[in-house]
Amino acid sequence: MSPLTAWADSWYRSTPSAILLRYLLAPLSGGFIFASALRRLAYRCGCLRVERLPVPVIVVGNLTVGGTGKTPLVLWVVERLRAAGRHPGIVSRGHGGSAHAPQRVLPDSDPVHCGDEPVLLARRAGVPVWIGARRAEAGRALLAAHPDTDVIVCDDGLQHYALARDIEIAVLDAARGLGNGWRLPAGPLREAPDRLACVDAVVLNGQPRVALPALPQATFTMHLRAGAFVNLGDPGLRAEAARFRARPVHAVAGIGHPQRFFASLAELGIDAIPHAFPDHHAYAPADLPPGTVLMTEKDAVKCAAFGRDDLWALGVDACVDEGLQRLIIERLKTLHGQQTA
Repeated sequence: MSPLTAWADSWYRSTPSAILLRYLLAPLSGGFIFASALRRLAYRCGCLRVERLPVPVIVVGNLTVGGTGKTPLVLWVVERLRAAGRHPGIVSRGHGGSAHAPQRVLPDSDPVHCGDEPVLLARRAGVPVWIGARRAEAGRALLAAHPDTDVIVCDDGLQHYALARDIEIAVLDAARGLGNGWRLPAGPLREAPDRLACVDAVVLNGQPRVALPALPQATFTMHLRAGAFVNLGDPGLRAEAARFRARPVHAVAGIGHPQRFFASLAELGIDAIPHAFPDHHAYAPADLPPGTVLMTEKDAVKCAAFGRDDLWALGVDACVDEGLQRLIIERLKTLHGQQTA
């Protein structure tokens, strides 16, 4: 386990070492709280500019650092918008990539440049995906290139107040909750728990295993459904979980919560040797062990170029309470004078 992974893991533990680290980092958390409050106040009072796009903006984000299932939910939202007759586009910061200027992400874009999640979204969403350090600029570039787009879905960005939003959806990992409840870097929180009272909807990913904060009435459930394994060397080659049972296999995960992926494999009856990496890890061929290796789709966009035929990616889809779709569509009917089909 890398130092970064161990540090993030300590946020969800109550061991003596985790508690000691928490208190050692407490002064830095105090500084983070002050800076965050000052920044949000600056946006509220107009000292910092908030840009509004000419179409509705839906932000899908979270309060915590690390994986909560946000990317599958973005794909689900886009799919439901298309089913309702809308023409969505996706905007992302492009975390993990080197790009800063607004640009389109294609299915074959370089994840080192554009970020792994945007490339994954471009491959699966079937809608325009644009990235940029300034999400409003990326959104305007998307709209200029794709004028039929009538709604923007922002992947992450709950704390990116420079972009005005019309609908906020916060995803919460039901199994881990808010960890130790402390702000960064002593804990996983980007904002205080009462921020959840301000969003339009909260989505609980998975079954609750810890005490959860008070949640708004508009709270919906979600779980991830595993699909088939896809071979990275030959994407047309697919396999079911039975192929990897009762045989030696490795599993790698460079996502916000690697243990979720390892647990998913265990639920499929696969006893894999786990290898956890930091979120957005830039893989090198030497990082992958010899033999059969299973990974997430997010990892696969960075490992497909290694030219190995024993690498497999597990696809997942979000299964979400349909009440969220109704909420989104009803809200869109009243925004910017636009009516849904």
